[in-house]
Amino acid sequence: MALLITEKCINCDMCDPECPNEAITFGAEIYEIDPDKCTECVGHYEKPTCQSVCPITNCIVIDPEHRETNDELLEKFVTLQGLA
Repeated sequence: MALLITEKCINCDMCDPECPNEAITFGAEIYEIDPDKCTECVGHYEKPTCQSVCPITNCIVIDPEHRETNDELLEKFVTLQGLA
């Protein structure tokens, strides 16, 4: 499950530098998460760092259009890190 930044985003820039996969970029109006790069920090941390540092409650949520199992997220991590 990739994560999604909602319209609640205030563009505080807290999430972008925390993403270990560089999946977060500034979009047309708010920050956006690339679902092809988001592993919900699986392989890096116990929980998503972007959610941990975001000052807005429920601003970064599970993207319903990109649901993945923990195994799929770990496989994506391995691929992104060049470990495969």
